[in-house]
Amino acid sequence: MEFDLQRTLLALLHSTSEPLSIKDVQAVITRFHEQNERLREEREEEGEGADAEPDGQGIMQDLLDQVPTLLTSAQIRDAMDAIAEDLGERDAVFRLQEGPTGYRLIVAPRYGEWVRLLRDEPRPQRLSPAAMETLAIVAYRQPVTRSDIEAIRGVSADSALNRLLERDLVYIVGRAELPGRPLQYGTTEAFLEFCGLRSLEELPASDVLSPNEITEWIRSATLPEEEISDKDVGLAEEAGSGQEKDEGTGEQPDEAKDD
Repeated sequence: MEFDLQRTLLALLHSTSEPLSIKDVQAVITRFHEQNERLREEREEEGEGADAEPDGQGIMQDLLDQVPTLLTSAQIRDAMDAIAEDLGERDAVFRLQEGPTGYRLIVAPRYGEWVRLLRDEPRPQRLSPAAMETLAIVAYRQPVTRSDIEAIRGVSADSALNRLLERDLVYIVGRAELPGRPLQYGTTEAFLEFCGLRSLEELPASDVLSPNEITEWIRSATLPEEEISDKDVGLAEEAGSGQEKDEGTGEQPDEAKDD
């Protein structure tokens, strides 16, 4: 009996409904050697021969020499990549997906409807274009306030944000250090699973939603009209007008009104 890392990983993946992390696999290998070391010591104390095989433990002892005492992250990742490639090439009913917390086997999309019928679950609801736009803004600009989102989209974000909160795709990160302490939103691990990403760093680059452009859009969209001075439109400035007059209005920016 030979140790096969890929088949061992497949067995571990099939045995749990939770994501299997690299640390989980390394912990299993460590426990394997610890238990075999304890077994060897117990057998020596009981005076059993080295070739005795009580309860099939002799087979495990044969494996001991084959299983490395430490599997590196690179070795496990390479094995997982090989499993994913093999499942894809064979057009298997399962696919291997890596998420933010580890690897898991998922049903291939073409068979998802059959699983839904077996579980008698309702059809999954698709996100509306408004929700998708809002989710994209949160993902690229987080932490972001509701007024920031509305400044970019030009419409109310209440409905879309509530929908995303219900789906656990975004969550309330905290409050911004702005007048009124508006709520800030960010994406969840469920969002990464939803998009098939391991981390936010894997988000595709976007010229439309780059942080600099969004910041500029927010700045220009939230500037009050009063800040356009007489000089800006070609008129002579009046005493006491301009920025000082605007600063004395006491009006709060949009973020302060959103709570």
